[in-house]
Amino acid sequence: MLALYPKKAQLEALARGADGEPVVMLNLLRFKERATAPDEGASGEEAYRRYGDAMRALVEARGGRVLWQGRLERQVIGEGAEGFHVAALVEYPSARAFVEIATSAEVAAIAVHRAAGLEGQWLVAARTLAD
Repeated sequence: MLALYPKKAQLEALARGADGEPVVMLNLLRFKERATAPDEGASGEEAYRRYGDAMRALVEARGGRVLWQGRLERQVIGEGAEGFHVAALVEYPSARAFVEIATSAEVAAIAVHRAAGLEGQWLVAARTLAD
């Protein structure tokens, strides 16, 4: 099921997980064809990019980084991800750092562009496998 924002319980469970080690968030994004207010006239992807550019600066200022992002072409195994347009891998210093950033006043201030352009997403937290 697509969603725009995590549920409170999802954030709490993530914050309770192993902390102090990096977490990588797999973002699968589906954009609206046309953005809504305050970004009318833009495509959904253009509106989301306004959010994404500002979010990248916030993440990098707090020790995170975008590892990779790209346009999805087609699903090869399984089904359910066909409607996503873009995928991104974003590393945060810890799960707690992700939650602090995601719930910050700075993110709340730019979220209007996210909501204007994003139809929904899947967001999955991952950690590096131990050897």
